[in-house]
Amino acid sequence: MTARGISHTRELLRRGELSAVEHTTAVLTAIREQDTLDAYVAVAGEEALRAAERADARIRKLGADAWRTMPLLGVTVSVKDLLQTHDLPTARGSLLPNDRPREDAPAVARLRAAGAVVVGKTATSEYGWSASTVSRVAPPTRNPYDPRLTAGGSSGGAAAAVATHLCDGSLGTDGSGSIRIPAAFCGVVGYKPSLGRIPYFPNSADRLAHQGPIARTVADAALLGKVMAGPHPADPDSGLGSLDAPRTGRVLRIGWIEYEGTSDEVRRVTEQARLALMGQGHLVEDIEVRCTHLYPALVDILAASEAAGARPEDDEWADPGRLEVIRHGRTLSGADVIRAEEVRQNLRTTLRTVMDHYDVLAMATVPVEPFAADAIGPSWAADPRDLKWLAWAPASYPFNMTGQPALSLPAGLTRSGLPVGLQLVGPVGADDLVVWLAGRLESDLGTPAPPAVRALEPAVAR
Repeated sequence: MTARGISHTRELLRRGELSAVEHTTAVLTAIREQDTLDAYVAVAGEEALRAAERADARIRKLGADAWRTMPLLGVTVSVKDLLQTHDLPTARGSLLPNDRPREDAPAVARLRAAGAVVVGKTATSEYGWSASTVSRVAPPTRNPYDPRLTAGGSSGGAAAAVATHLCDGSLGTDGSGSIRIPAAFCGVVGYKPSLGRIPYFPNSADRLAHQGPIARTVADAALLGKVMAGPHPADPDSGLGSLDAPRTGRVLRIGWIEYEGTSDEVRRVTEQARLALMGQGHLVEDIEVRCTHLYPALVDILAASEAAGARPEDDEWADPGRLEVIRHGRTLSGADVIRAEEVRQNLRTTLRTVMDHYDVLAMATVPVEPFAADAIGPSWAADPRDLKWLAWAPASYPFNMTGQPALSLPAGLTRSGLPVGLQLVGPVGADDLVVWLAGRLESDLGTPAPPAVRALEPAVAR
């Protein structure tokens, strides 16, 4: 647990107090010996050490200038096991044969080009279908604050790895909350950019999935996001959003949303975040955003996509919960899918009108607290036959349907010691605004590290 975050690692490397090989070796050792939460499903070896050796050679040659063109030089990152990596298998949480592509996914290639050292692949549910990290190929990923509970998902492995210092940052995916939910449950930062800001290939036709970073600070998440951003010919939606426009000193009008079913403890913690926003001079107003039949429309869009991509072998090998989704998708007609898409378009119109009046929306990232590690949702949503596998996260999936940038940052702990996330949402393309506000709030909020990390911090501090 020697990784302390991107900014900290870069400073140690710059001062010569740590080499990239030492850092990578320590992280790889920690993953193999201390990954008690089952965050990783594959660990890099010689390839990672060779990348670290190349980083050290560049640092020796260029000194502080080494980071000007390679801003992640010597930094360790993990990659969610839905994304292609040329040197590690891509199992996608599935029992079907592993895939070892010849090329990295575009975002992974950009991380490596910026000097990052990929140390492993993190756990996911099968093809990312659920918002908990439960699959048939590995034990469930557990919460760093209470291992009896879930880390969230489907990027739960990524969030748990970052929270327990088993990498400096991680790359996740988010089709209905899969970056932000585990970030909230694990007390770290999860940033879902505007649709297309980070190119996604191969992607599904439902246009719900985003790629984005999970990190311990907003600045680290922003740096990862910036490195991976930009157009790519493999993704026709790529290239949206900016992180370059300064917003210092601006007073914002913020729409505050509280979803039905928000727990008392989540409400108590996020109320402190609301007060912090007001304390910075922003105007915060309660608003209500409604869209009739939103969740059923999401289910139909996702199920149609799953059914379209399913293979005959899935009937025998698929996760039982995902198989229920596939079977539902097979019952849908073309007209059913078009009606679901009409609901999505109505939501986009509704929220575009809302964003004409508010700069940012704010809310609890997840209205409920973490549930059992081996479940796909709270007790009322835990039976996959009910198709409620995402119904407990109503603050997440709407912004996949609209493509808006959304960031979850730690807001504090419940009385039982569990993290709560605050979600900030901006207009499509206004990633800079969301990140700026999150960075301003970060110093006023914050969540202590997990107990195991706090116990080790004196030993790893430099």
